[in-house]
Amino acid sequence: MNAKQDIHLAIVGCGRIGTLRGRLAAMHPAVRSIVVMDTDAAAADKLARTIGASFCTTELAAAISRPEINAIIVSSSEHEHTTPVIAALRRQVPVLVEKPIALTVADADLMLRTVQELGGNLRVGYSRRYKTRYLLAKEQLRQGRLGTITGACARLYNSRAQCLAMLGRNPHATPVVDALTYYVDLMGWLLEGNPVTEVFARGQKGVIQAAGYDTDDVTWAVLTCRDGAVVNLGVSYALPEKWPSVGHAARVELLGTDGVLLINDDHTDQIMHTNAGFPHVYLPGQKVETVFLESSTSGDWALGDFLGPLADETRAWLDELATGKPCNLATPQDARNTLAVTLAIEESARTGRVVDVCRAD
Repeated sequence: MNAKQDIHLAIVGCGRIGTLRGRLAAMHPAVRSIVVMDTDAAAADKLARTIGASFCTTELAAAISRPEINAIIVSSSEHEHTTPVIAALRRQVPVLVEKPIALTVADADLMLRTVQELGGNLRVGYSRRYKTRYLLAKEQLRQGRLGTITGACARLYNSRAQCLAMLGRNPHATPVVDALTYYVDLMGWLLEGNPVTEVFARGQKGVIQAAGYDTDDVTWAVLTCRDGAVVNLGVSYALPEKWPSVGHAARVELLGTDGVLLINDDHTDQIMHTNAGFPHVYLPGQKVETVFLESSTSGDWALGDFLGPLADETRAWLDELATGKPCNLATPQDARNTLAVTLAIEESARTGRVVDVCRAD
């Protein structure tokens, strides 16, 4: 790769994803230095030592105001995106923020206005776009092999243990907001140019509510697109605690006038059982004896390298900054509209009413 620009990166948020992106960035040939920031000094220090960061701080301004910084990753918790993203955009350097872009449409709109006012470069990490099987699906659609899409569906499953861990970290990080949103974005990307205009959803409570959270065990939604195409999305994060998937177990289907595409993303083609236990990617300290290999949503470490969607996404973003090669990461407008549909699913499930989707076009 012939780099046109050296990258001096700041990482805001040193949790699991910030650490992973930091380790990936440290291996990228265009990255010359990395600054890390987290309000948890121990987390910042740990990542700094792991990747050999040039500077470590607990202060946002101290990290992003350094003159050499020309790219910023915001990987703080979902409810803490707005302030660092706005501050990073005002530095007028490219920014990558984790999904969802925010937890309210108002915050997402503020970011979008800031991008428009400053001519900023903001991308959002919906890493399903970098899973090979979905990239191949996008190519078939671009080639017109399915004709006009008249219907689509996606569903994903995960364990109640992971749901409770998510809600314990952030009560607003429900399975719809934290996980189903990936597939809202995926469908928006695959059905590009045919936006969702209306949402109807239903949910059912049970074991998650019994554990102390007013969250549905299962949520199913029907989305109607502008041309009348219908999309069914569903999620359940209430499967038994030792469910073998350590991330998304999903299926996606696309129905067109000239073809159909069925994608099995359950990972049941690689099943391992081990008495030694397999470490759960998202639940430190928990091991599962039976595991669907390659089901980790972000990817997996193998032979000293990280493989999978988040690795490819991170590298693609850094490649674009360094060489100008275009990447497929979600734009802030994509992410804002995805958030609007995601929140409409929750509202419809809560109220039992059809919800119209207000887009930012």
